[in-house]
Amino acid sequence: MTDEFYIKRALRLARRGEKWVSPNPMVGAVIVKENRIIGEGYHERFGGDHAEINAIRNASEAIEGATIYVTLEPCNHYGRTPPCVESLIACKPARVVLGTPDPNPLVSGRSIEALKHHNIETTVGVLGEECKQLNERFFKFITTRIPFVTLKFAQTLDGRIATSTGHSQWISSAASLRFAHTLRSIHDGILVGVGTIVQDDPDLTVRLVRGRNPVRIVLDSRLRIPLKARILKNQGLARTIIATTCQASLEKRARLKELGIEILLVEQDNDRRINMKKLFAELGKRDISSILVEGGAEIITSVIKEKLADRVIIVIAPKIIGKGIEAVGDLGISVIDDAISLSYKKISRKGDDIIIELQVTSCNLQVVSRKSKDV
Repeated sequence: MTDEFYIKRALRLARRGEKWVSPNPMVGAVIVKENRIIGEGYHERFGGDHAEINAIRNASEAIEGATIYVTLEPCNHYGRTPPCVESLIACKPARVVLGTPDPNPLVSGRSIEALKHHNIETTVGVLGEECKQLNERFFKFITTRIPFVTLKFAQTLDGRIATSTGHSQWISSAASLRFAHTLRSIHDGILVGVGTIVQDDPDLTVRLVRGRNPVRIVLDSRLRIPLKARILKNQGLARTIIATTCQASLEKRARLKELGIEILLVEQDNDRRINMKKLFAELGKRDISSILVEGGAEIITSVIKEKLADRVIIVIAPKIIGKGIEAVGDLGISVIDDAISLSYKKISRKGDDIIIELQVTSCNLQVVSRKSKDV
């Protein structure tokens, strides 16, 4: 078997941890000796052992002289767990094959050098692009401290996310709703505007699939949120952060804090709304490494206009409603050359709906800091 074969197997293992390991990366490891797999493992849960350690523990015989395949460069520092590279070196493998270096400044090639220093043959870059894509959310966050942003919305064929009265439940199919809950489960946070809370009173939790509940983030520049909103309940089940501005009354802030809600005061933009760039930077400081933006229309438009989305997922239902609420409002674009550029990543079907996943290819997001906390 080839190196690519075993790295592909390690990638499949790594994906099993997708809903549970953030803000850590997904990692898989396979140990091969005399053309036999003698051990394998993956990073199963944040705070738990890493993939290499699980593979070593699962090995059916001595690892000395074997080849160890890992999708991402092993850690070389003490965090919630000891350095994995030390455990690899102690096992005395003949060879280590890595999918990609770790961009974390605390690692960033140091483990590769350590392996070579101990005369362990080390190959780097096998299926490197696939390994980077697996952890695109982690790679962005660990190098910028800005969350990876996925913008997702469901719309009709004629581009409406609600009727003219604001009614939107449900545009998409039951299968698409399960897909939406899966998306929630693989992001650290879910973000909506207060209009969505007032109109729909959602829970914003993961209920239709297995997975962790994301942190619920509400944009509410004047604290219009009703105190009886569902999102303010069950903070033990899912935490809620309300981003607001200096326009919010001190009394309402105090009442929300009594309910266990974190109030995040954010600078205003020129329209006296929450400055989205500042908001994402603040959320990054709280180790929220990825955010699913679910709308409504003003938030969707703002995120696109400010070029803050990394990925866009559009659920298109085979329905036409005519006059209604547009998914995307005015972006101030007057010529085609200024259009936001996207590239297709995947097109699939859920029930009767078409799911289009796109990568944003024109983006002006700047790195705000390369300092990184140990995750």
